[in-house]
Amino acid sequence: MIFSIIMMLTSGLKPELLANLSILHPPFLLGLITGGAVIYWFTGASTQAVTTGAYQAVEFIKANIRLEGTTRASVSDSKKVVAICTRYAQKGMFNIFLTVFFATLAFAFFEPYFFIGYLISIALFGLYQAIFMANAGGAWDNAKKIVETELKQKGTPLHDATVVGDTVGDPFKDTSSVAMNPIIKFTTLFGLLAVELAVSLTAERGATLSLVLAGAFLVIALTFVWRSFYAMRIESAAPGRSGPARVQVR
Repeated sequence: MIFSIIMMLTSGLKPELLANLSILHPPFLLGLITGGAVIYWFTGASTQAVTTGAYQAVEFIKANIRLEGTTRASVSDSKKVVAICTRYAQKGMFNIFLTVFFATLAFAFFEPYFFIGYLISIALFGLYQAIFMANAGGAWDNAKKIVETELKQKGTPLHDATVVGDTVGDPFKDTSSVAMNPIIKFTTLFGLLAVELAVSLTAERGATLSLVLAGAFLVIALTFVWRSFYAMRIESAAPGRSGPARVQVR
């Protein structure tokens, strides 16, 4: 897909146009930096969605389900826990999808060679970030299992440390890393259509309209970037006030 866009923008790999695919061309270099930034934003936003949903589920379990003794949780309570996790996962992915959607439109309308650099960076950073997160998350998860089954140190400070590591490892290996693939695919497939539309619009109406649209799309994307973190943050309880922290979701 990326090569198809390069072929289109360079009119069949003309040398004078290929010179723009260089780190000496500022838009291309800026696109490379931006693509890497979006990948790291995505990993943080997806982990934030998992963290918020897990916190809310734990608070519900503490308030409504007795974990001590032999009494089992009711089916209705179990369904409520699943519903809580599903709701927060959907809200988190809603923010992420709309950010990726409008960011792709914004960058495609901004500058074609900027967008090529952005796509190349998304693919490269996304690949290595996914491998890193899958391996790191698996290592944390396996460390907890080794402490529990082989070292038989459940309930010790060492086990507590591995539980904390596994809390980070699970969203690493089960959420952020595996979700990187559809992010890369959607960006490249949708980007091919978006950049063709942007180039044709610029040729017909001029660059001013394209830049205005790029700015509008970028503002919308940044709004959902803000929502992916600050609108889903877990707020601490006020000083001198008992009870769990409040999860804020807008």
